[in-house]
Amino acid sequence: MTLASPLRKIHSLGRRFHQARMIARALKSRDHPILAHIIPVRRCNLACAYCNEYDKVSVHVPTAEMLRRIDLLSALGTEIITFSGGEPLLHPDLDELIQRIRSHRRIATLITNGILLSPERIRQLNRAGLEHLQISIDNVLPDEISKKSLKVLDKKLEWLREYADFDVSINSVVGAGVEHPQDALVITRRALELGFETTVGAIHDGGGQLRPLPDADRTVYEQIQKERKPGFWAFAYDNLFQRNLVSGQPNDWQCRAGSRYLYICEDGLVHYCSQQRGYPAIPLEKYTAEDLEREYWSKKPCAPYCTVSCVHRVAMIDLVREDPRAALTKFFPPPAHGEPAQFPLGVKFLSSLFLPPENGKVQSRATKAMAGAVKTVLGIR
Repeated sequence: MTLASPLRKIHSLGRRFHQARMIARALKSRDHPILAHIIPVRRCNLACAYCNEYDKVSVHVPTAEMLRRIDLLSALGTEIITFSGGEPLLHPDLDELIQRIRSHRRIATLITNGILLSPERIRQLNRAGLEHLQISIDNVLPDEISKKSLKVLDKKLEWLREYADFDVSINSVVGAGVEHPQDALVITRRALELGFETTVGAIHDGGGQLRPLPDADRTVYEQIQKERKPGFWAFAYDNLFQRNLVSGQPNDWQCRAGSRYLYICEDGLVHYCSQQRGYPAIPLEKYTAEDLEREYWSKKPCAPYCTVSCVHRVAMIDLVREDPRAALTKFFPPPAHGEPAQFPLGVKFLSSLFLPPENGKVQSRATKAMAGAVKTVLGIR
């Protein structure tokens, strides 16, 4: 998003550094989780017809227990801890929980429906140290499927633009069963107008599996891709996973859920993801390096038609770690058979620093020195 003041620009640069350091550590070692979703409350203040991740009656997890779980995730080396739900803003001590994550020098993020946001609530999240917030908006006008509409949330988005010191991402959804598929494009355009990051996802069934997209939804998706300007990982994700999903095609990949990605339910059990709750279902305090290693390699039968993008994205980091050149070619495929892949300028620069030259030549001393300096700054030497 566009940051107006010098202080907000400084905050933004700090977040970019945290993110770069997180990716560098994840590339260096596969022995720790990259991302964990943790549930502070299952209850939600909305009742979207397609959602299977909420109830209307649960009490929030006690604060002391949530703090303990955050400490346990940090001890496992988890880089990013995201609050999800239900609606996490219903937890009365959410700011204290965010502060605990930041005290461990981990990245704190939040997925919310946005209904409870106000100027003061946004300022409180700033003070707590939140680094990223995501809202999914399903339609332009509320209907019986979803109340997460642009009409309801647009004022909240304006407040976020004015007051938020953290990054904001707006997710639109195709195939959600809304009356007007074009709504996803309207939502994306409004998010871009406000200066926010944008993502677009394909709706899944109750097991996180792909629902084939109607032609109208595919047309909207393709137009969104033309208009948005995704960053490196989002662009690579679209090429590697999303284009197959919207075409109804399976993806061939190794799911790392239970290892690089963890889902911690309100009962404190570790699950694969929000859509595959029930396994391994081990209490977080008993989750060990052996569990992380086992699940890193385990084959998940749900993987080919999985639409859970956060699990896809952490797996992409390991693709780069294991075989950088092959991964980059998958992320940025050649325009035609037999032609070389067209990497973005930034990718070319980083490749020249950290990958051995393809022609077998030795890196120059200047290149080696620059690569060493970057590693030192990121703390990965």
